This record gives sequence, C-alpha cells and structure tokens, in this order.
Amino acid sequence: MSKSKTSAGHTSVSRRRVLATIASAAGFVASTTVFADTYPSRPITLIVPYAAGGPTDTLTRIIAEPMRIALGETVVVENAAGGAGSAATQRVQRADPDGYTVIVGNWGTHVINGAMQALKYDLHADFEPISLIADNPHLIVSKSAVPATDLKGLITWAKANGDKLSAANSGAGSPSHLSGLQFQKLTGTMFPFVSYRGSGPALQDLMAGHIDLYFDQISNSLPAVQSGQVRAYAIAAPKRSAAAPEIPTVDEAGLPGFHISVWHAAWVPKGTPKAIVDKLNAAVGAALNDPSARKRLADLGQEVVDPDKRGPQALGAFHKAEIEKWWPLIKAEKLSTP
Repeated sequence: MSKSKTSAGHTSVSRRRVLATIASAAGFVASTTVFADTYPSRPITLIVPYAAGGPTDTLTRIIAEPMRIALGETVVVENAAGGAGSAATQRVQRADPDGYTVIVGNWGTHVINGAMQALKYDLHADFEPISLIADNPHLIVSKSAVPATDLKGLITWAKANGDKLSAANSGAGSPSHLSGLQFQKLTGTMFPFVSYRGSGPALQDLMAGHIDLYFDQISNSLPAVQSGQVRAYAIAAPKRSAAAPEIPTVDEAGLPGFHISVWHAAWVPKGTPKAIVDKLNAAVGAALNDPSARKRLADLGQEVVDPDKRGPQALGAFHKAEIEKWWPLIKAEKLSTP
C-alpha cells in the first residue's frame, strides 16, 4: 500500500512538472509573439565592423535611411573597428537576440576571419542570417604594357613568364591575395606577390607599370580601366556588370567558375525570433528596391543582389558554401592574422 502511494505521488509530481514545462513554453512563445508584434519600439543599431568612410560604412549608410522608413523607427549606424572586423562581430554575437543590434559584415568578417583568426564565436552557428545586400566582384586587370589582350592570352603569358611577372595584393589574406591564389590554383600558374598597405597604392603602382597583375574589386579598378590606364580581362562573376557591360565574365572569357566578390550581408545574434528576422529582411529588401539607394550603390560599383538571393535561408546556404570554398585554400597557405 505504501509503495502504491509513493508511485502515485511520483506520478502526480511528474505530471505537475510536465504541465509546468508546457505552461512555461507556452508563455515563452506568447511573450515572444507579443514582442515581435511590437518590434521595433526603439532605435535599431547597424554595426559596421570597420572605420567610417570605407566601402562597408558607405554601403550601410546608404541602406539605413530607407530601412528607417520601412521599419518606422530610427536606424543608427555605429562604427566599431578592430581585429579586422572580429571585435564588432563578437560584440553582436553577445548582444541580446532582440533585433536591435544588427551587423553589416562581408566576405572578410564572416568568411576569411574564421580561417585566419582563433575566434571566440562560430561564424555560421552563432548568427541568424538576415539578407545578402550587394556584391562587389573582382576584375582581373594588368598594366597596359602586358602583351596579352584577352584572358586566355593572359593565362598563356603568365605560364610562360611566371618568374618575371608579379601581382599586387592588399596584404596576406586580403581579398586580392586570395583571388590571386585561386587564379594560380585554377590556371596552373605561379608568380610572386607584392603586398601593399591598401588597394590605392597597389593600383597606383599598377598604373605606373611597376607591377604586372592585380585582382581587384571593380569599384576600385573600374575608373582606371575606363580611362585606359590599366587593362581589364574579365569580371569574376557569373554575369556582366551593369557598370561595365563591355567587360566579359570569366565564364565567357575562358576561366569558368572563377567567381570572387567582396559581398555584404546582415546578421543578428542567434535566437532572434523569426518574426523579427523577417521584418528586418523586409526592411533590407525595401532599401534595395529604393531607386535612389540602388543608384548610389551602383555608382560605387556595388551590384545589388537579386530578390531570390535575399532571403535568410538563401544567405545561410550561401554563407556556408563560401566558408567551405575558401577555408581550405586559406589554411593550406597557412595564412593567419598576427
């Protein structure tokens, strides 16, 4: 009899615990739903992981105003430089998952850093994707004196003169450096790199004829191409650029699949409610559909991504694919941030 009472008592306690757990979960779902319904109710901060004035900062400030209109709340842009963008990324990862702290990162902060630094966060697992924003594809360019006039000719020339030519980059592990390494891997070429402190000095030396090759963002190199100071062979993208439709893609020019872009995207901390993620995604979409914002981005050489690539799931899949593509190359070269 005593044993029976004890069993009944345990059953009663277990039932109460189950009911309490269900009630707690229901309360959490209800509170999350209410929270999402009232979002946003205070200013939203877009964190730029670099100093003011750079391409990421400029892009973020362009989309901030139309996002403000779409959300009906103040959108603040805050610069937080340090650690090649990792300091700001970690700050956002640790922020409350309430939709009020958003990071606008790029290929560097959310792909390259993970292979070159010992990060205290997981680039893919610790963030909720919001939306891809824009691409800034690379151009393959050379000094004007290079005899090759098309990409196939350039590859042939590079194979025959690998010990004589040199390519510029903006530092070990920079997008221009990784582009050059990928070019060597795909073409079977080998040539030395010369590192510069930025794209500006590298491009200056290319125009002056002190360096032979450069794999550079279209927003940096296009003015020099259009003025005839350097020669462009192809754009490293699957489609031609609206800013330079006369330049063929790498697929058209003879190096299919050599697609490289310093893309930008937005994320929030892991655990942010889906309803809030969807609201932020819609606001980014509204900004990218705004004619004024699109023109300003195009003037900078930024290619606004197509609507079917802007969803959170699309960004999540693309981000994962980029990590799987670039990390092996970076680690094989044993590149690291000091």
